[in-house]
Amino acid sequence: MFNIILVEPEIPQNTGNIVRTCAATGCKLHLVRPLGFEITDKYLKRAGLDYWKDAEIFYYDSFEEVLQKFPSSAFYFFTTKARKNYSSVKYKEGDFLVFGKETRGLPEELLKAHPETCVRIPMLNDTRSLNLSNSVAIAVYEGLRQLDFKGFNTCGNLHRLSWD
Repeated sequence: MFNIILVEPEIPQNTGNIVRTCAATGCKLHLVRPLGFEITDKYLKRAGLDYWKDAEIFYYDSFEEVLQKFPSSAFYFFTTKARKNYSSVKYKEGDFLVFGKETRGLPEELLKAHPETCVRIPMLNDTRSLNLSNSVAIAVYEGLRQLDFKGFNTCGNLHRLSWD
């Protein structure tokens, strides 16, 4: 599926929610240090519930380390500063979706180095940004939609009753 990169995430609950999204979608999570919390943080674990065991998580000391490890991969940088809409991209399995820290986003130097693959989720003009975990979910599910949710259960069942 997709690779989600969080560059220096700060809020444990967001990362925990993203762990849950990754577990539910088969995405791999790549965390770039420094992290604004300890991996043992109770808020991080609570937000991810019991999904930690179902998620593949990798750690790096810099974003450059990720680029060196995956030199031929496609990277899409999610930022409020981009000119291109995130839904105009044709995502492929294995692509990297990159998100910055909650308070500042991705470094402008990184964005400037990759202008053609910077994308934005549209918002009203007077809105500063969306929540990080919501943004990741929006991006992942747009990619899954484009892949026709291949391999996903697209029909749910009731607990006590049936749809028939």
